Amino acid sequence: MALKQKGTAAAAAAADPKKRRRVGFAGIDAGVEANECMNVFLARNPGEVDSENSISLQLFDLNHFFGEDGKIYGYKNLKIDVWISSISFHAYADISFEETSDGGKGITDLKPVLQNIFGENLIEKDEFLKTFSKECEYISNVMTDGKIIKHDSSNEEATAAEIVRVELQGAAAFLYSRLVPLVLLLVEGSTPIDITEHGWEMFLVVKKATQVSSNSNFLVLGFAAVHHFYHYPESTRLRISQILVLPPYQGEGHGLRLLETINSIAESENIHDVTIEDPSDYLQYVRSSIDCLRLLAFDPIKPALSSMVSSLKETNLSKRTSSLKMVPPSDLAETVRQQLKINKKQFLRCWEILIYLNLDAEDRKNMDNFRACIYDRIKGEILGTSTGTNGKRLIEMPSNFNGEACFAVYWTQEGGDADDQTVEQQPEDLITQEQQLNEVVDSQMEEIVEVAKNVTSRGKDQ
Repeated sequence: MALKQKGTAAAAAAADPKKRRRVGFAGIDAGVEANECMNVFLARNPGEVDSENSISLQLFDLNHFFGEDGKIYGYKNLKIDVWISSISFHAYADISFEETSDGGKGITDLKPVLQNIFGENLIEKDEFLKTFSKECEYISNVMTDGKIIKHDSSNEEATAAEIVRVELQGAAAFLYSRLVPLVLLLVEGSTPIDITEHGWEMFLVVKKATQVSSNSNFLVLGFAAVHHFYHYPESTRLRISQILVLPPYQGEGHGLRLLETINSIAESENIHDVTIEDPSDYLQYVRSSIDCLRLLAFDPIKPALSSMVSSLKETNLSKRTSSLKMVPPSDLAETVRQQLKINKKQFLRCWEILIYLNLDAEDRKNMDNFRACIYDRIKGEILGTSTGTNGKRLIEMPSNFNGEACFAVYWTQEGGDADDQTVEQQPEDLITQEQQLNEVVDSQMEEIVEVAKNVTSRGKDQ
């Protein structure tokens, strides 16, 4: 890790004795956001290091790495450039600045912060450059302990890549430890998994590298870390804990292929079901699109779906004189779980999308009925399904994530049993509650429509 200092004001003053010192009050250092001065690049060969040809990565918020307020203090014109080798995933950091000064907040020690992100992967430049030749067989060695998963695909980019399944131990465990910094930098809220725990394995998306772009035989395009854990009485569940496609290879179908491969393995090995730990909005979008296509081709679902759609078309929910719940038969959810390995929560999410796909989006009555059912479900989940609110109140809460759609539910009376707690709400409270509920409903309707569009598009391509 190199640090370059271009000069200081004190040195300039010493060089010219005619200059007189001036005494004054310096402003308090406001600091600098990490994302404003730190760049991370992916290098495929030594020639791309310190070069504009390196692939720049779009980083997630870096502030949480730098203290309570997430800022760097004490530097003028600070620049942090980090290169990560796509061969071995080692890292090298080049830090440059004009001068340092304590402006009231101290001087941030950058080295331990970078070590916290990159760990032992962070090495000096000379050693970093050598890794491109010394570790050109690194990915190949990891693949020798794995099994190539066969997969049919119409996507040329996806066809050129292979998925290798390896247990997270030995060489594969070391590779994962080198991939962790990319997960931390590119995935919101991510944390390393505990690979010492039994039952972890990794699915690697790899592709043979050309000699022009790399010294390695293979390149890693992405990966998924999954965990097998016990399910009573004698089966296992499969949880996808992390999934990442490296930025240069996104948009080529590799993430979708990873999910399809894991679903296929769950079916062939009779896994109880498949879950995803805290998926991002986009990952959930891709997952729901895949599962909806699988469900559309699943014959046991068709009678129940047809019956539900017919009921929705024949019922008039606009005046709220009748109610209808868009829930599938419980035995159908179990059949889907047994055969497709889709867990119940995910199936219920897809069920609503399937109903939408079978309705005429131009028919106002159909859409009003559909939205009314979504509204009733969300209201029941938030406030309960019994008469009144049982003393529950819905209030706005400040949030950096989405200030327009954040709320909290709380009891308005202390003491007593929960079922006995009631309170008379003021008209303005009810109006605010109604607005907030509608905002949540609108958001979920948008998600359903987006997935439905993708399912329709992909269905035509198949």
